[in-house]
Amino acid sequence: MTLPALKILLLGHSGQVSRELQRVLPAMAQLHTWGRHQLDLSQPAGIAARVRDLQPDLIINAAAYTAVEQAEDEQALAMAINAQAPGVLAQVAAELDIPLIHYSTDYVFDGRKATPYREDDPTHPTSAYAKSKDDGEKAIRQAGGKYLILRTSWVYSLHGSNFLLSMQRLLQEREQLTVVDDQIGAPTWAGTVATVTRQLIEHWQQGEAGPWGTYHLTARGETSWFGFAEEIGRRLKADGKPCADLQPIATRDYPSRVERPLNSRLDCSRLQNQWQISLPQWRDALQQCLATPT
Repeated sequence: MTLPALKILLLGHSGQVSRELQRVLPAMAQLHTWGRHQLDLSQPAGIAARVRDLQPDLIINAAAYTAVEQAEDEQALAMAINAQAPGVLAQVAAELDIPLIHYSTDYVFDGRKATPYREDDPTHPTSAYAKSKDDGEKAIRQAGGKYLILRTSWVYSLHGSNFLLSMQRLLQEREQLTVVDDQIGAPTWAGTVATVTRQLIEHWQQGEAGPWGTYHLTARGETSWFGFAEEIGRRLKADGKPCADLQPIATRDYPSRVERPLNSRLDCSRLQNQWQISLPQWRDALQQCLATPT
């Protein structure tokens, strides 16, 4: 059965997840991608009218304020983009009776739990950025419409600013490099997030949607930032490229203005069970990312 093309409003133009969504969604959708020049999410008052004019079938919010440390100095801006704007999007989506897909983060948790976080664990943001993302989730839920909040972590890709690209550069530039070894999580390719998003949309279109709500979406498995760097270095060496000597350090030895979660592990079983989604192992996803044409 051929399903009609959806009119999808994608917010965020050049971010990692948005770029991957622009790669995987066009075949199934009439995609309207709006960056800050088309819709400035730092000015929430202007959002609803623009969305009503477009009359989309689905809204995907892949835009966010992501400068974790800078948010301490720009709290009002982070709150406008990450909290107030998603709330307005959720309200207009509810008014139009269409779903909203929104991406959130492991940072809504404080990272002190000993086991992977589940969706119903209490949030406890410890920074301005984390609070803005947590408040955005709450605003979406309060709107009362159909939504998917997809929490992810440690996102990387071949575009933008991220750990993979930074490590590839630094490992080839330096003779020795220190990387934090006591923060644990799952490196997650932006392409995995985009592909799963497409699968969720397809399930909804086919009448096979699971319950709306909050879900965790990361690659399977776990490692530390040091372990992730080791895997990046291993692949550089396999390609005959130079690679620095890696040394592990503790979080307390890495200067940061904000508290970083020591445990970023997210339990993704609800997404897999409720929506029949299969998630890749993080090393396999890394290999797929590195093999993807840019």
